[in-house]
Amino acid sequence: MVAFIASLVVTGLMIAIGIVVARRRPPGTPVTWGEGFAAGTFVFGLMLMCYGIVPDRWLRWADNELRWRSDKFGIPVGGLAIGNHHLFKKPYLLFPKGLPLSHGHLLISAQAVRDVFATVIYAVFIGGQLFAWSWWQRRGRVKPPVPALPTSAYGRPLMRKV
Repeated sequence: MVAFIASLVVTGLMIAIGIVVARRRPPGTPVTWGEGFAAGTFVFGLMLMCYGIVPDRWLRWADNELRWRSDKFGIPVGGLAIGNHHLFKKPYLLFPKGLPLSHGHLLISAQAVRDVFATVIYAVFIGGQLFAWSWWQRRGRVKPPVPALPTSAYGRPLMRKV
């Protein structure tokens, strides 16, 4: 758990550094060789964290400490409790005998849930990367001013041509 949380913290700090640098740098500023090399290395490290280390740490945590294996059926929910009343009985699984359907049960292993969470991690980072690309391309643009409506002799805006 510590490694997963630490990887999320390091990734968050790297994203914050990228945002600070992007806000300070005016658009159209020429890039020196050293700046380009440093920026490329930084972005490589950030993508390594996002697409390599964070999902790997999640998978290792789920396998080792949480024990979300292929032989454990049901959706792991942990020990959710309100006061001393636990919402689920041990082993704290939602649908431990499978998801009831009209013609039987759909068995969901904890390993499948683990893999779905890993997919969500990838999807969040891909969405964030697409947003960051769009934001970087739009930075520094000013919105065109809204044309003022013509006014009548009394100062009210005209709704139609007279």
